[in-house]
Amino acid sequence: MTTRDEQWNKRYREVWRFAKKNHRGPSRHHIEEHSLLNWMKFNRKSFNQGKMKDERKKKFLKLRALITQFHRVNQYM
Repeated sequence: MTTRDEQWNKRYREVWRFAKKNHRGPSRHHIEEHSLLNWMKFNRKSFNQGKMKDERKKKFLKLRALITQFHRVNQYM
């Protein structure tokens, strides 16, 4: 039996590996990525509502920063 923290950390590692490998976050346009996307959306809502545990906040912010670094920047500004 796994605890919720173990499950959260397992899914966190899955999303981290996905982002490192694909240089992007999970997409709504790919069915096989929906579970990762739903995890991200749920945790983003929890974070924004202030319901997330402190140790998870740090990890989640790190994950968001990783994904954000892959966003494209408009080169014609």
